[in-house]
Amino acid sequence: MSHARLHRRRQSPVDRVPALDGIRAVAVVGVLAFHGGVSWATGGFLGVDAFFVLSGYLITALLLAEWTHSGGRIDLAAFWGRRARRLLPALLLVVTAVAVGARALLPPEEVRLLRGDGIAALLYVANWRMIFRGGDYFSDTAAPSPLEHTWSLGIEEQFYLVWPLVLALVLFRRSAARTSVRTRLWALVAVCCVGAAASTAALATTYSAADPGRAYYGTDTRGAAILVGAALAALLALRPPGPVRAGWRRVGLGALAAVGAAGFAWAATHLSGTDEVLYHGGMAATALAVVAVIAHVALVPSGWSARLLSLPPLPQLGRISYGVYLWHWPVFIAANADRTGIEGLTLFAVRCVLTVGIATVSYVLVERPVQLRVRPRRPAFAATGAGIAVATGAAAVVAMTAVPPSPAVAEASAVSDAVDRFLAGDSATEDRAEERVRPQAERPRTKRPQAARAPRLHHRRPGQPVVVDVFGDSVAWTLVNYLPGHPELDVRDRTLMGCGISRTAPFRYAGEMHAGLMPACRDWPRIWQAAIARDDPDVAFILAGRWETMDRMLDGRWTHVGEPAFDAHLRSELELAIRIAGAGGAHVLLATEPYNRRWEQLDGSLYPEDEPPRVTAWNELLRDVAQDHPHVRVVELGERVSPGGRFTWDVGGYQVRSDGLHLTPSGVQGWIAPWLLPQLVDAVPERAPADLSRRPRQRPSWSHDERLRDG
Repeated sequence: MSHARLHRRRQSPVDRVPALDGIRAVAVVGVLAFHGGVSWATGGFLGVDAFFVLSGYLITALLLAEWTHSGGRIDLAAFWGRRARRLLPALLLVVTAVAVGARALLPPEEVRLLRGDGIAALLYVANWRMIFRGGDYFSDTAAPSPLEHTWSLGIEEQFYLVWPLVLALVLFRRSAARTSVRTRLWALVAVCCVGAAASTAALATTYSAADPGRAYYGTDTRGAAILVGAALAALLALRPPGPVRAGWRRVGLGALAAVGAAGFAWAATHLSGTDEVLYHGGMAATALAVVAVIAHVALVPSGWSARLLSLPPLPQLGRISYGVYLWHWPVFIAANADRTGIEGLTLFAVRCVLTVGIATVSYVLVERPVQLRVRPRRPAFAATGAGIAVATGAAAVVAMTAVPPSPAVAEASAVSDAVDRFLAGDSATEDRAEERVRPQAERPRTKRPQAARAPRLHHRRPGQPVVVDVFGDSVAWTLVNYLPGHPELDVRDRTLMGCGISRTAPFRYAGEMHAGLMPACRDWPRIWQAAIARDDPDVAFILAGRWETMDRMLDGRWTHVGEPAFDAHLRSELELAIRIAGAGGAHVLLATEPYNRRWEQLDGSLYPEDEPPRVTAWNELLRDVAQDHPHVRVVELGERVSPGGRFTWDVGGYQVRSDGLHLTPSGVQGWIAPWLLPQLVDAVPERAPADLSRRPRQRPSWSHDERLRDG
């Protein structure tokens, strides 16, 4: 069969088909529902795989149509120019809008990170940036980037760049014989199948439950969906033109489509991104399910699937699905519960209306005019124009995300990064953290008294500063490191980033379960003991609570603060902390936990550890324990930072929170320090110099050594 005859006999497989737009609509609705936290859409992210299958099918069909029409040639420059006109305008608009909006809505450290995200998006390598940055689509504890979703565009564009070259190589014309054409098409099918199998195997072997990002974002590991779509296009090019007429074939195709649709619907509503079955053939099966539906639409255009998928408003939504996908994630981040005051399905509806509205305007005013009117006479001009557009967009992103460097903000960002690495299990970081707080010389564990005397509380020495040891996690770190100097104070950082005082595990943080504790977190009693022994502080300031408000496993069941059994555990750990901190005669100050809003869940609600009742329960427990100890006083830091028991970004004209959890340099120095520093000074009473000269400072004496070591 000659190329010309093949072209004359076949209607173009790339004519606009409303039902295929309907598939796009279903796919993008799944993604919106997943990112909106809709409870039934736990697998809605699989809509991206449906997009991949459609892209592989349509692009291959387009290239095969050109191959048959032109007598065996493919104009690569023209193809890439069309792709640029179709994809770049909306992407440039979104990246520019995000860069502008980020300066107003995001903290400076996130704006700086966004620069790299924007450039990666414009270069279509966002998926590899996510991999090298250590991103995890389903459990990333860092603040989500407004351009995080462009990872999928990176995979598609990399396919658009390479696939025409592969196809041209396989179909290269050496003979006009009919068998040669069919042989080459079968060879293309074989290439697609082998490539899809290799990609599926790579996904399975690369996957790691501890770090699924490499498997999820990789072009090599996610190519199967695109390649099975390409295989379908090649198979359809082998058969006679027109719809399937035989009744049994129509019934068979309809049954396969029904099974495929049901399978995809089940996966989208029952699976989640952490289910290992997806990485061991599940995603390939999902792609085949979409292929079954596309095949039925293409071969039985009057069948049930085509009629159903052509019902309004599915085709209309499908036509703007690219813009909807591009705009939805920045809109969802900008229109969060904190800014809108709503959550749940109401927030989801508002976000969807905004997204569809913006995408419609973008489609009408930007995307379609560029596609229809900008048609360069020479394809090379299109590629050049695309390059200029990308370079211009990248320059704009760099300019608009340029934020003056701030050492304090850089330190705050480093704290968050360190905690994120802790949660990811970076043992090297854990070791460095423990080394930072480890005293230079620890007291020996042997030959200690078996009975402890009640510690004699420290009093101020004339002319000497009050020594304050600060214990706690990364929030305490921001407090102690941003406090300004004071002539009467010697404040020392003894914090353990990522560690509370509760030593139970597993625990849940931001919806993700963590199986164990870092070594420093398990061993905090010994580390605190060593710090007290070395510093012999006048004041021990303890700021804990973030890790105590999380869901934790205790005695085989999940529990949290406010439940009697877990409260008893927390009380025991708090008593231990007070006993260690005050063993040498230090006055112990317990700081209440501020109310937090570290992250929102996808539906706008708070994660359990940020829910106000839990913070209130912890603070009440703190106050109750303090009443039993004369040398312990409560410092109401929570009320100072979040007055009235409500989270707020700004207090007294200062921004006090950088990310919904950690304190800002300006907030500590301008709002907290004037209130806190006098309390640290006054925590240690004065005594006559004569009395002080007669009584040496008492060193810590440990009477519960075995309990401290064994926890």
